[in-house]
Amino acid sequence: MPVARPPSGAPRLGPGGGLGDQRKGRLTAAVPVLAAALCALAAAVAGCGSSSKPAPYPPGAGKTIDQLRKGLPEQAVLAPSGAFVEPGKSRFAFALFDRSHRLVNASSVALYTADAQGNGVQGPFPAANESLAVRPPFQSKTVAQDPDAAHSVWVTHVSFSGTGTHQVMGLAQLGGKRVVTTLDQVDVGATGAAPPGVGQKAPLIHTPTVASVGGNASKIDTRDPPAGDLQAADFASVLGRKPVVLMFATPALCQSRVCGPVVDIEDQVKSQLGDGTAFIHMEIYNQNNPSKGLRPQVNAYHLPTEPWTFLIDRHGIIRERIEGALSAHELAAAVRLVAAIK
Repeated sequence: MPVARPPSGAPRLGPGGGLGDQRKGRLTAAVPVLAAALCALAAAVAGCGSSSKPAPYPPGAGKTIDQLRKGLPEQAVLAPSGAFVEPGKSRFAFALFDRSHRLVNASSVALYTADAQGNGVQGPFPAANESLAVRPPFQSKTVAQDPDAAHSVWVTHVSFSGTGTHQVMGLAQLGGKRVVTTLDQVDVGATGAAPPGVGQKAPLIHTPTVASVGGNASKIDTRDPPAGDLQAADFASVLGRKPVVLMFATPALCQSRVCGPVVDIEDQVKSQLGDGTAFIHMEIYNQNNPSKGLRPQVNAYHLPTEPWTFLIDRHGIIRERIEGALSAHELAAAVRLVAAIK
């Protein structure tokens, strides 16, 4: 079902208080092997897990969540960017807000996971602050004129011991002192209809192109101005012939204010790595109107949230999928890895 756009000034929170727009259901996370490879690439640039020298965070082994929280002020709301995780290693993106819904400017953050009772703690998992900025030629009016557009996201890779309800919390350095975030509950490995997974064949769909709408790109792109180069190819014409980046997002209608930035990011990365790789942006709603329901391509991929980005190799196999916010650095690293698969 469509998501109602929240009033101006409301926190841009979705599933479980996160940044993604939740409709219904849960999704799986990226394959651990590729996640680790992306982390290794990130380390070469900025150090995997932190954009600066991480603060020493206490080990979680042998402790409970309550013991880690004891004596620390709760001064940040943990807002995950995605709705679904699975057992083992998972990419976990999030933002931090204060109680007035303003972003918290922490100098470092680390996450911890535990079972539903707060036992079996794992962590710390230091996070990197990933910018959602693009170079000026690629910034849309949609983002530039939106005071609520997301500007960065924290990203780490956490571990969950099994399926079912788990707790996630963070410790952060804020204003020179250690603080604790709110507790977030995640449903690990939830069942039900889910998007195609890593290692599976990408479902064959036709995506509209600028040519198919008579050159009026605004019919198939809510971005201002439309990124027509991301609607140049029909997905069905490139699937199984070359690597593909397929992004589902609606820049003007996204409740979380993440879709605009990630489409700008896709456009920028295409300018850098587009030779030999197809980049496609697919809108969410029929006639770009939430009241008219979801486009059939969205239903074909069983997407309960947005945005979603799929990276598909030249054989038509999904090698990576990312729910919610992602940086140009993350997308470029994933594109290079997938393009290298022969």
